Amino acid sequence: QVQLVESGGGLVQAGGSLKLSCAASGITFSGFAMGWYRQAPGKQRELVADISSDSRTNYADSVRGRFTISRDNAKNTVYLQMNSLKPEDTAVYYCNAGYYHNRHYYADSYWGQGTQVTVSS
Repeated sequence: QVQLVESGGGLVQAGGSLKLSCAASGITFSGFAMGWYRQAPGKQRELVADISSDSRTNYADSVRGRFTISRDNAKNTVYLQMNSLKPEDTAVYYCNAGYYHNRHYYADSYWGQGTQVTVSS
């Protein structure tokens, strides 16, 4: 019943923009923190951005100032606006429902299927 569905990925030239969406169902969306992760070939999965229930946000240094995470609790959806994209941003992007412990984001067991983002040089 729990489902997270990412969308919005695709192929874009360096410097371009994409907006990812993650629609959640089967959970009390407003009760979860949400995070966006990415995994590039040959690299570990990394936390890109996270957002609390009251929309406080955190970003990885590599994307700060370029990416914006937001959520719409009424729509059970979390977004990742990606601007000034670089080839290093190429990865599969995953949505996750999680929680905070000591102000640090932890992934829960709920993951989306991922959406591919490819940035060409």
